[in-house]
Amino acid sequence: MSAPYTGQPVYPPPEQGYYPPPGQPYYPPPGQPGYPPPPGIVGVPPTSGGGYPPPGPQPNQWMPIPSSPPNCPPGLEYLTMVDQLLVHQKVELLEAFTGFETANKYEVRNNMGQKVYFAAEDTDCCTRNCCGPMRPFDMKVLDNGGREVIHLYRPLRCDSCCFPCCLQKLEVTGSGATLGYVTQEWSILVPKYKVENAAGECVLRIEGPFCTWSICGDVEFKVLSSDGSAEVGKITKQWTGLIKEAFTDADNFGITFPIDLDVNIKAVLLGACFLIDFMFFEKSNNRENDSPGMI
Repeated sequence: MSAPYTGQPVYPPPEQGYYPPPGQPYYPPPGQPGYPPPPGIVGVPPTSGGGYPPPGPQPNQWMPIPSSPPNCPPGLEYLTMVDQLLVHQKVELLEAFTGFETANKYEVRNNMGQKVYFAAEDTDCCTRNCCGPMRPFDMKVLDNGGREVIHLYRPLRCDSCCFPCCLQKLEVTGSGATLGYVTQEWSILVPKYKVENAAGECVLRIEGPFCTWSICGDVEFKVLSSDGSAEVGKITKQWTGLIKEAFTDADNFGITFPIDLDVNIKAVLLGACFLIDFMFFEKSNNRENDSPGMI
């Protein structure tokens, strides 16, 4: 084996998500003197200009795939490692300038900024622009390989407290199996939901505020235990600034939950975030959906 270069940093595979400090040896890629490196070291060329990349995850970097625990649906192993998700809706310029409703798209990241999933609404143009925020939808949640790992289905139903028999319900599936449901509960004062497992049993509850208008501040929906006695997390609609709030319906959300929560229920909470976005923060004809949560 040829002697490796020294005095330059080691660059491990990008998916490992970190870079060592200067002064550690650099092992060049195939075809250059000094290759191959010792066992266990994979070298990649340094950045252009010889500069060191900043520590930590880089922009647009995907979260490394963790080892899959037993009985974990494919693609949900990412959720075993996190207790927080950040959901960023992508700004659609056509919608911002014309008011023409386009399909919603979201990036789901962990608290380090690494991408975990990409979500895309699957509806037709007529449904989006005729039904507005009330529209039924299918939503595909994809991993970094473009594989659908979670599927969300919202049927066309009423969300008015005047019709308690036909409230909102979101079905969450993964790998062809049902993971759980988000079911709206009848309420007059504040929005309420049940988070149910695949058997339809209530495992968590979600309770929103009396006023869901986003006015220069965050809007929090509490995630409660099944009996409603303890807060175990929250879904927060984050204030994104006056201009963005006024002219787009591209919203940012934060979701927190216990790290040891069942991954299926974590996926259902992600679905609950999308349902809440459609019900309370989508715009119709360039106006915020200004219902107080029960209608």
